[in-house]
Amino acid sequence: MKKLLSLTIAALISFSMISCASSAKQDTKKPAEPEKIVRVFNSEVAIKDTGSKPIKDMTGLEIVYDMKTGWNLGNSLDASGGGLNSEINWGQPRTTKAMIDGLARSGMKTIRIPVTWHSHVNDANYTIDPRWMTRVKEIVDWAIEDGMYVILNTHHDNFGRNAKMPYRYGYYPTLENEEESLAFLTNTWKQIALAFNNGYDEHLIFETLNEPRLQGTPQEWTFSSGNPITVAAQEELNKFNQEIVNVIRASGGNNAKRLIAVPGYACSPASVLAKEFKIPDDPANKIAVAVHMYAPYSFAMDGNGTKTYTPKIANELAYTFKQLETKFVKNNIPVYIGEYGAINKDNLEDRIQWFNTFVRQTRKMGITCVLWDNQAVEKDSNGWTEKFGYYNRNEQKWFFPEITETIMNAADLK
Repeated sequence: MKKLLSLTIAALISFSMISCASSAKQDTKKPAEPEKIVRVFNSEVAIKDTGSKPIKDMTGLEIVYDMKTGWNLGNSLDASGGGLNSEINWGQPRTTKAMIDGLARSGMKTIRIPVTWHSHVNDANYTIDPRWMTRVKEIVDWAIEDGMYVILNTHHDNFGRNAKMPYRYGYYPTLENEEESLAFLTNTWKQIALAFNNGYDEHLIFETLNEPRLQGTPQEWTFSSGNPITVAAQEELNKFNQEIVNVIRASGGNNAKRLIAVPGYACSPASVLAKEFKIPDDPANKIAVAVHMYAPYSFAMDGNGTKTYTPKIANELAYTFKQLETKFVKNNIPVYIGEYGAINKDNLEDRIQWFNTFVRQTRKMGITCVLWDNQAVEKDSNGWTEKFGYYNRNEQKWFFPEITETIMNAADLK
């Protein structure tokens, strides 16, 4: 009887130990992660490209050199607000075919069309308003018909403050906003790639992002490899650029071979020249680097800065151009300067010298420059700030024909 009782007690102890061990094992198991909600735009209303045009087998360097020199349709399709009237929200006239035709006649070979998308989506899946996509296509087509290269991008879609981002606000390059950012970016670029594909040859170029940065922070415009905040932001942007390239290439057709341009943090030369910037993996090996240069700031952008062009300014420009050439162009990676310019301060002769240096030096290196234009010319209550007016869109004339002639001659190396 004692023997049987002992065996029973031993069995109970053994079972208890196994149960405890099992419970302990279960307690340490990580809880299952919730499934991510996959959001996909409404393809039934999406605009689809039905055209058919062969695309030339040109290298990225050949395309960028053939772009020659360009101009930005600034403050139009990139203006804030929803609906088709957003195009005129920032004081610009509605874009017409006559404007584009006049630009082409003047000798501009390239037009960059900045477009804001996040304010033109109809649902939580980032379905773009088909009326907006149709309007974008109309303007792109006018330029293509005129034989121009067109750069199409996502422009003012960077969320405007340092916080957790709600949906429909675009993207923000932080880890906490990565999922929402990629939902916006991938769905947006899938729709752009659907609307622009086989009907467009090598004259259409996609630019992934515009001046992506940590808006609302002290680091908004300044990248530093020594600052972990901007380094982390650049790492996010590397992910964003890669995912957009993947989406475009996956759409097939002419988009499998199309030139794609990618920026670094804030589109600054400093960010793409830093070791943290990564060129996306690309099966087509056709990636360009996009930078913006309003340099030096005191001369080119600061309304209270210097009005005088000096040899020191020329040397500063040459130093940055050489760095871009050495890191990228000489390694068969094309570069274009998607925005540049010097504001009007009643200093025409000095600006002419600046433009001659800027365009002539970059052209020799195979770098193409695209002029930023917001049609603002006259001094106002804000002084000379943001006076980047060059082309009169209503009359199809240049406000400063001497500057335009200088740009054209420098681009042709005359």
